[in-house]
Amino acid sequence: MEAKAPSASTTILAHWMGIADANANRDIHGGTIMKLVDEAAGAASVRHSRRRTVTASMDRMSFLVPIKIGQLVTFTATVNAAWTTSMEVGVRVEAEDPRTGVVEHASTAYLTFVALDDDGRPTPVPPLTPQTPEEERRRREAEIRRRHRLAEREAIEHGRRAFDAALIGEASGPGSE
Repeated sequence: MEAKAPSASTTILAHWMGIADANANRDIHGGTIMKLVDEAAGAASVRHSRRRTVTASMDRMSFLVPIKIGQLVTFTATVNAAWTTSMEVGVRVEAEDPRTGVVEHASTAYLTFVALDDDGRPTPVPPLTPQTPEEERRRREAEIRRRHRLAEREAIEHGRRAFDAALIGEASGPGSE
């Protein structure tokens, strides 16, 4: 499988925010932004893998500035790292006031996608070869986020096993007959 540059996956989605996207304060719903982030990231993951993909997770997402009705919001998604069957896609969200031309960084999100074969099973994805210092930095940071996700998952599973063992110990201890 031939390696690909991150730039080959870059996808740009633009959405003009309207009344249907907003709450009573005229701020755009966070869920609307999250849905569009997922769409842009999904397109980038398909471009990289040339397979059907599914969203496995989204890391924390912070909203840096409110997005308002009438703003043009751009979602720029690029694959940051590729592993065996999964990829991390970073999405930068920018909100532009089309009357003034002012563009603000509104959010950044990191999503993990898994590529699927025709039977719906995870399938290998092409390796990623960063071409620029920025692409290499994003790959390194994606590796750190992945290690943290895996360590968090293991810590939770360990805590559950310990809790379950303690419950079993209480049930079989003195006075449980």
